[in-house]
Amino acid sequence: MDKRRRERYRKKLEQKQRELQALVLCTGEAGRATDIDFPKDSAERAANSYTKELLFRQSDAERAQLQLVQQALSRIASVDFGRCQSCDEVINKKRLDAVPWTSFCRDCQEAEEHRGFDPQ
Repeated sequence: MDKRRRERYRKKLEQKQRELQALVLCTGEAGRATDIDFPKDSAERAANSYTKELLFRQSDAERAQLQLVQQALSRIASVDFGRCQSCDEVINKKRLDAVPWTSFCRDCQEAEEHRGFDPQ
């Protein structure tokens, strides 16, 4: 991969990292804010509990994606970036353009998902 293309991916990854860090922060604050106004009746408590659970699940997904982005940033300076971590083949440019934090080529990603494990 040439230097310009690698730099373009680095910038995309850094931008995505900033976005995810902001989302994780906001989602966490929103989840904690649900505890401030304690609901008075059981219907309000149920709705509050549902909202809180939803926000924390969203935060978990954002944290997982943030970890993938950070791992990609650590690989970007090496020859590992843009290569499948499973089969060591070069990841298709279109896939890498769409999901620059990916660790797998399309075939290996599908195999991982088929096994019930989705790292992305």
